Amino acid sequence: MPRRSAGLLLYRRTGSGEIEVMLGHMGGPFWARRDEGAWSIPKGEYGQDEDPLAAAKREFEEEIGQPVPGGPLLPLGEVRQAGGKVVTAWALEADMDVGEIESNTFTMEWPRASGRLQEFPEVDQAAWFAVDVARVKLVKGQVALVDALLASVAT
Repeated sequence: MPRRSAGLLLYRRTGSGEIEVMLGHMGGPFWARRDEGAWSIPKGEYGQDEDPLAAAKREFEEEIGQPVPGGPLLPLGEVRQAGGKVVTAWALEADMDVGEIESNTFTMEWPRASGRLQEFPEVDQAAWFAVDVARVKLVKGQVALVDALLASVAT
C-alpha cells in the first residue's frame, strides 16, 4: 500500500485576475540550496483511519503555523509523486501573509555519520507564485494539482 499524504493548495487572484498559489519550501539540509523542484503544497502523511481532509488541515497548520482560512474547498483529486506517495489535495481561495511562518520541526543526524542530531523546520519559507513560476518551483509530482486548480476555477 503506498504512503498517502493530504494537503491544501491556497490560491488568490491578483488585481488583474491572474491566479497565484501559495507554496512552502521544504526545510532541511537536502533542500537548503535548491529552489526549482524544492517547493510543495502544505501537506503531510496520514494513517488508514484518519480522514484525509482533516489531515490536510492539520498539516497546513503544522507547516505554516497559521489556521486554515475559511471558505469552500475544491477537491483537486490525487497525484502520485515520483517516490510512489499518493497526495490528495483540496484548493482554497484565500489570501494570507506568509512572510513569517512557524513550521513544526523534525530531527535528523546532520552531517551524515557525524553522530550529531539537529532540528530543522519542515517548511523553511512560504511564498505566493504565479502559476507559470509555481510549475517550475513545485516538485514534479504536484504540478498536476495546479492544472486541476486552473480547470476547476475556469468552470
